[in-house]
Amino acid sequence: MLNRVKDDAATLAAEAAAFLRDHFRQDSIDLALVLGSGWASGADHLGEPLGEIDLEKVPGFSKPVVSGHGGRLLLVRTSGGRVAAIFTGRTHYYEGHGTAPVVHGVRTAASWGAHTLVLTNGCGGLNPEWPPGTVVLLRDHINLTGDTPITGPTFVDLSEAYSPRLRTVASQVDPSLPEGVYVQFRGPQYETPAEVRMAGILGGDLVGMSTALETIAAREAGLEVLGLSLVTNAAAGLSAGNLSHAEVLQAGRDAGPRLAELLASIVGAL
Repeated sequence: MLNRVKDDAATLAAEAAAFLRDHFRQDSIDLALVLGSGWASGADHLGEPLGEIDLEKVPGFSKPVVSGHGGRLLLVRTSGGRVAAIFTGRTHYYEGHGTAPVVHGVRTAASWGAHTLVLTNGCGGLNPEWPPGTVVLLRDHINLTGDTPITGPTFVDLSEAYSPRLRTVASQVDPSLPEGVYVQFRGPQYETPAEVRMAGILGGDLVGMSTALETIAAREAGLEVLGLSLVTNAAAGLSAGNLSHAEVLQAGRDAGPRLAELLASIVGAL
């Protein structure tokens, strides 16, 4: 049964990649990006446009259900001459469809030939020195979903889940970028103050509802991963106000111009 699930996921990713090869007339890509909350504004500045398609038209994908997430796949040629596929939306684990749809984009990119994956997200911050608008390089994660996209006896080394080489490249582009540990919760509810304190005790600096499961699938597929988090708010219990998705979206809009410039510079250097 587990092997069949694994085979079905691989087959669907291969089908999606074949569809995209035909649609874009592009045999392979070099890298892929997943743009999370606050990051989609930079999608049109990442390189020379080569085409686009609505994600829901691609096998295995569905229309994003979260406000602030786009629903397009863009193909561009970066300033460094790389061909990049840009996913402007993602499926979240809390949507209740299991892990396979969450990581389908990652597996499709790998099947299409990508060797590098850039994952971005909006998150809550635990470090008071990182106000909303701060971009943090991920050096590690803690997966608190209680789940994994890997099935069967597939033992993937996550010692360097987030590539030291890619983090060095990003740091050379912007030496002010701090590094931190991202904690993925299941969602969709925001974390309680007690859960945020727990995340800090465990070693977390950032909390959110994405990225870790995608990173696991990417490392299984042999992709190098660069993770970038936008702090959109102080995590629960660390500020006077309550949390809201509107606050997350506004923080992304406020940071939009800087994110677009930073992401274009990093992608051009990969």
